[in-house]
Amino acid sequence: MERPGLAASNQAMDSKDRVIAMALASIAAVLAVVVLWTRSLSNQGLEALAHASLPLDEALSNGKPTLVEFYADWCQVCHQMEPTMAQLEQTHRGALDLVLLNVENPLWEQELDQFQVRGIPTFLFYNADGIVQGRAIGLLPPEQLEALVAALLRDAPLPSLNNQGATSAIGNANPGQGSAVGPRSHGEGGG
Repeated sequence: MERPGLAASNQAMDSKDRVIAMALASIAAVLAVVVLWTRSLSNQGLEALAHASLPLDEALSNGKPTLVEFYADWCQVCHQMEPTMAQLEQTHRGALDLVLLNVENPLWEQELDQFQVRGIPTFLFYNADGIVQGRAIGLLPPEQLEALVAALLRDAPLPSLNNQGATSAIGNANPGQGSAVGPRSHGEGGG
């Protein structure tokens, strides 16, 4: 026979356990929503920058220096660079054209071949006359990319790059042409 005080104490503990479990479940659900929302923002970040950028031919002919980035949605390095690219776009709006070209879009196949883009992100720096002044490949620290852009805006020689950052290798940019290596393969055979 259970004492009345002990039964009430057990019920109170069960109630507390349920409240704690519900609170933990609620916190887990909120965290899951935040993580998914943050990931969707990072995916939209590159696409938003790409959609907001001028067409390449217009950017190269409007008398402003241009920074072109070849990127892909699956490229982790490109996603790491997205905040820096967004900051550059805000800081130099009106003085610098920022153009993002997705390597998975067959529209840019000619540019991929012309500039021998084999790893992403690849950055091309054009002066106000639309002439390539230099290129950089891979993960660049924000201060290094800012120094390159600052030199481009001053029409000064671009500072030399001491290193090549991490990249994602790309294969055939248009897998529909019969190649076994596609842009999502990271250079591995079998597409």
